[in-house]
Amino acid sequence: MMAALAKAISRATRTNVDVETLKVLVIFSGAGLLLSLVAAMIYGQAVSAALF
Repeated sequence: MMAALAKAISRATRTNVDVETLKVLVIFSGAGLLLSLVAAMIYGQAVSAALF
């Protein structure tokens, strides 16, 4: 699946995209999304506690 995605990105951007580079980008994007969700959950609880 990663190889197919790398080929599609390579065709669309006309640059050489390596599968390993794509894996690293997916891992960091996933980690950033996870941290953002955790921060939003913590901040959301703090706001609701301050309002009530």
